[in-house]
Amino acid sequence: MARILILGAGISGHTAARWLGKWVGQEHDVVVVSPNEKWNWIPSNIWVGVGEMTERQVTFPLAPVYKKLGVDFRQARALSIHPEGSAESERPFVTIEYTRADRAGQTETVDYDFLINATGPKLNFGATPGLGPEDGYTMSVCTPDHARHANEQLQAAIQAMKQGERRTFVVGTGHGMCTCQGAAFEYIYNIDHSLREAGVRDRARLLWISNEYELGDFGMGGVHIKRGGYVTNGKIFAESLMVERGMEWIVRAAVKKVEPGLIHYELLDGSEHTQPFDFAMLIPPFAGQPLKAYDQAGTDISSAVFAPNGFMKVDADYTPKPYAEWHKSDWPRTYQTPKYQNIFAIGIAFAPPHLISKPMQSPNGTPINPTPPRTGMPSATIGKAVAESIRDMLAGATAPTHTASMAEMGAACVASTGSHIFKGTAATMTVFPVVPDYETFPEYGRDMNLTFGEVGLAGHWMKWILHHVFMYQARLNPGWSVLPD
Repeated sequence: MARILILGAGISGHTAARWLGKWVGQEHDVVVVSPNEKWNWIPSNIWVGVGEMTERQVTFPLAPVYKKLGVDFRQARALSIHPEGSAESERPFVTIEYTRADRAGQTETVDYDFLINATGPKLNFGATPGLGPEDGYTMSVCTPDHARHANEQLQAAIQAMKQGERRTFVVGTGHGMCTCQGAAFEYIYNIDHSLREAGVRDRARLLWISNEYELGDFGMGGVHIKRGGYVTNGKIFAESLMVERGMEWIVRAAVKKVEPGLIHYELLDGSEHTQPFDFAMLIPPFAGQPLKAYDQAGTDISSAVFAPNGFMKVDADYTPKPYAEWHKSDWPRTYQTPKYQNIFAIGIAFAPPHLISKPMQSPNGTPINPTPPRTGMPSATIGKAVAESIRDMLAGATAPTHTASMAEMGAACVASTGSHIFKGTAATMTVFPVVPDYETFPEYGRDMNLTFGEVGLAGHWMKWILHHVFMYQARLNPGWSVLPD
C-alpha cells in the first residue's frame, strides 16, 4: 500500500485529492494536509465582497467531504520537505504543524510515496508597505473573511454617499509584479453595479490602477479576441467596458506604498505620483509558502527545490534567456520535479519558467509587469492530470502519463456583476492557449476560433451556474465525477 500526500486543499489540491480518492483510495492511502478547515470557491469571493453572497455560500468544511472517499484530512500546515528521508528513516517525509484548535502548534512527520505540493500562494501583503486589510489600509477579496470585511467597508461608504457625501474607489493591483488582475477587474464592476443599485453612482469616482502595460493584458501578454465576428484586441475590449461605466484607469503602475487615504505609485516612465482614496481594494503579490527542503543529512536544499520566489521547480526550462527566445516548450507539462520523481507541484505552487507578458522596468529599476496567472481552470486541469499520472504510476507506469501544459490549454474568465440571475451582466473572455503559441498560430499566438469576448446576460448566467456546479462537485455530491473540472 502506497501513501499519496497532498499539501493544500485549494482548487488544484482538492481536484487531485478527490480524483485520487475515487481512483486509488480503496487500495492506497490518500492524505490531505491543509491549514484551512474549509474549502473556498475563490471566484465567488467577489460576490461576498459586495454583499451578494455570504461566506457560508462560498465555503464548506473539508473533513466530512474527505470522509466520503476515505481520504485522511489533517488540518495543519507543512513546514519542511525531506525527500531523501533522514538519518533515522529512509522514507521521505514532510514535517507538519497542526492549526486545528485542539492540536494547535503540535508537530509531526508524515511519510509518503508520492507528494503533491498544492500549497498555493502566500498573500505577500508585506511586499508593499501599508497594503492589506490586517496591517495596512486597503481591502482584499482573496479570502472569504477579507471579502466580508471589504463589503462592510463598501456598505459604510454607500451609506455615507446616501447622505450626500462623495467617495473615491480605487481597485487594482498593489505591487509592480502582481497577478490576478481578473479578480480585481471583476470586483470593480461589482462595485459599480452595487453603487448603481443603491442610487449613488453619481457620487462615486471609480479608478482602476494596474501594472499592465495596457488594459486587458491580464498577465497573458495581451490578447486578441473575436467579438461579433471581428478580431479586436483586449485593450479596446477592456477600455470600452470602462468607458461605458464612467471608470478611469491608470496602467503601467507599481504601487510602492499605501498610507491612510493615499496611494503612492510609480509609473513605467519613472515618475512618482499619489492618488487619494476613500476605499481601495488592491490585490497583493503572490509568493510561495515558506516551505523548506532538507536532504538526508539535514542540509538545507531549498534553493535546489524551490525558485527564489518560493515556488517549486518542476519540469520547466528555467534557463535565463531573452524575451525574444521564450518558447512554449519552456512551460512544464508533467509538473514532476527534476530530481525527485515522486514529487509534483500543481496550481500556483509550481514555479513558472518566465513571465507571459513582456518584462518591463522603470528607469529606476522597478519591475512593472504582471506575473503569469495560474488560477481557476488551469489549476484544476493541472491537478487532474497529475492525479491521473500518479494513478498510472501506482499501476506500474515508470513516468507521468498525462500532461497539462499551459501552452496547450485554454482558460475562461467570466467577470460578472451582481449575483441576481435576471439583473446581472458579465464580460466573458476565453483564450486558447493561455501561453501564446506563435508557431501554430503565427498571427496572434492563439486560436481565434476559441479566443473571444462577449458582454451580456448569458455570461452572467454562466458565472451563476458555474458557482453552483463547482460547489456541488467539490462537495462530492452524487454524480460529481461526470461534471467538468
